[in-house]
Amino acid sequence: MSNLDYRGLAVLDAVAASGSFDQAALLLGMSHAAVSQGIKALEDGCGRLLVVRGTPAVPTGLGQRLVVHFRHVQLMEAALDIDLGRDTSLPALSLALDADSLATWFAQALPPLLAPPRCQFHIELADGERALRLVREGAVFACVAEAGVDDGGEAAAGTTSTPLGQLRYTCVATPAFAGHWFGDGFIAEAVALAPAVVGERKQLAHFLAREFGGGMRFPHHTMPVSAALDNCILHGMAYGLMPELSALSRIASGQLIDLAPGRTWNAALLWHAWNIDTPFTRALTEHIVASARRYLPQPPTGV
Repeated sequence: MSNLDYRGLAVLDAVAASGSFDQAALLLGMSHAAVSQGIKALEDGCGRLLVVRGTPAVPTGLGQRLVVHFRHVQLMEAALDIDLGRDTSLPALSLALDADSLATWFAQALPPLLAPPRCQFHIELADGERALRLVREGAVFACVAEAGVDDGGEAAAGTTSTPLGQLRYTCVATPAFAGHWFGDGFIAEAVALAPAVVGERKQLAHFLAREFGGGMRFPHHTMPVSAALDNCILHGMAYGLMPELSALSRIASGQLIDLAPGRTWNAALLWHAWNIDTPFTRALTEHIVASARRYLPQPPTGV
């Protein structure tokens, strides 16, 4: 392994990113045969299988570690080229984010990073355990994940985690929906009958358990995409939790009603990132953390 074939690693990276030898060939402008030969030559040099052929094609454990190494080297080389005043192609940088962060505060962090462009961002939607697993495996450079989530694996050496703040959720409904189902207030008897909408993280179930006690049963729709969940609420089909950053202006305009004023569900967020020290990765973390702390409420000191 002392003389790694970086052209072969580029092929391996393309296969890992696309999950297909054919797609990797398109990305690299090569033939399928050339991609196959490049992977085979790399495997012969390592003496180990690096890609499990299938649909999708998946790197083995060693294959994934080599992909991580290659991506880290690309970032370091791009930083060196900039320092030397050389023209450089934009390095690719993958991040994993939950849909609510992507739709609210994260967008505020992008302008300083993309004007002028300094990398090619690839954003993958992933919550909690999956987001952490993607970082641990090196499939993404960094992720935003809720504090307290464990992906079931050991923390990756060479990564750091930084508190961002609390993504606060408000329980809301349209005035017409609230008038029909919660005319007597947001009480357990009404919650047992009114249709709700929940996301994949089932935050509303935790919120209701806190408000009315554990084991609270309630009718609900499940929407895995946050935009669909919000639309379900906005069209008066259900009540549910909405990020406060999205809900406040709608409450102020009268489009929505806060069903439980002063009672929110707070998700403490962390930024998990590989500790790669280049000017861009430092700027990325600084901008992400600063933007999050500007828009997200911070926990009380000492908490």
